[in-house]
Amino acid sequence: MLSVRGVTVRYDDVVALDDVSFDVGPEETVAVLGSSGSGKTTLLRVVAGLHVPDSGTVAWEGSDLAAVPPHLRRFGLVFQDFALFPHLDVAGNVGFGLRVAGMGGSDLASRVAHALQRVGLSGLGARRIEELSGGQAQRVALARTLATTPRLLLLDEPLGSLDPALRRGLAADLAATLAAEPVPTLLVTHDTDEAFALADRVAVMDRGRIVRIDTPEAVWQQPETAAVAALLGHSVVSGSFAGMTPGPGSSLAIRPDAVHLSPDGEHEATVIASAFRGPEWVVTVDVGGVRVPAAAAAHRRSGERVQVTVDRRAIAEVTP
Repeated sequence: MLSVRGVTVRYDDVVALDDVSFDVGPEETVAVLGSSGSGKTTLLRVVAGLHVPDSGTVAWEGSDLAAVPPHLRRFGLVFQDFALFPHLDVAGNVGFGLRVAGMGGSDLASRVAHALQRVGLSGLGARRIEELSGGQAQRVALARTLATTPRLLLLDEPLGSLDPALRRGLAADLAATLAAEPVPTLLVTHDTDEAFALADRVAVMDRGRIVRIDTPEAVWQQPETAAVAALLGHSVVSGSFAGMTPGPGSSLAIRPDAVHLSPDGEHEATVIASAFRGPEWVVTVDVGGVRVPAAAAAHRRSGERVQVTVDRRAIAEVTP
């Protein structure tokens, strides 16, 4: 089990990590979710041993790793840009770390074949790297790391360089791969969908601190702070909304699925804008002076008066 306790990293006057603590349990995937500059990549580098923190500890199964160099931690790191070797074919890339460790012959071939099977690339060992699609390259990079049987898998924005359509499909494939032969996994990402699709728990980072950590469902339903709600795409309202009023010093976090156009809705609203988003239209409506997104069955004209229903279960009170 990975245990991070009180890790702090400073760059001159900038605090990149501020007293960060969390665990990754056996067979668990934890996603660190944060915007650019939140400290998530620095945290991954500290865990990998590529950066020494100013204070705090990183331990594995109770043993402090401070004196253990990166190559002896037995952690596998998959970079965002995949870092594949263009002069080697797929099998050569996947088996590279094993050959460096002295493995060869049938043992090497068997391990490479199993790693490629795990990521759905069986039979592609002879293919050249430049012949791969972006999704296939991502799988080769993952297979190369899994082939070395790491005790912890580290993923740096694993789907970040792929287009949205491919990203959705590969997120499901990656989740299935991790579930089939579980490896404790820590990934960092700025993409909420990616974090929710892959992780057992999500740790939300803001300005170098973990401000919320729980299951994806709990984080989505109860973001607890305005910063977390905003990162998730919730509308944060400081005043009243649809008959709900937050407590002193608090705000309301309105989820994107909270408001729907309905002919018998209990609230009047004015359409501000309308956009087609695949399976449905999403319109921005003004409800009592508050602008929020709402699901609609068809296009609505700007300025049109409509009725909306509000699901109070999709609204949570949050602190600053």
